[in-house]
Amino acid sequence: MADQKLSHDEVTDKVVSLLEDISGEDDVADNMDTDLFEEGYLDSMGAIELLVSLEDDLGVSIAPTEVDRSEMNTPNLIIAQVEKRLA
Repeated sequence: MADQKLSHDEVTDKVVSLLEDISGEDDVADNMDTDLFEEGYLDSMGAIELLVSLEDDLGVSIAPTEVDRSEMNTPNLIIAQVEKRLA
């Protein structure tokens, strides 16, 4: 999937879908700037699951040591990291 250019909306939809699946919550998109860790949507295991899913579904590889948690703690920041790697 990484070979084809995804629109911002497609990346957003995919990231939100992954976050909803991992967190078990369907209101992730209600506030795209909420801290997913502080609000209980993600924990350390969920974060690793997200990184694996991003690689499996979008072909985007982000090593856990590559970015600080503060660079990927909201849906919008995760989307920005994915788009940076898809560019």
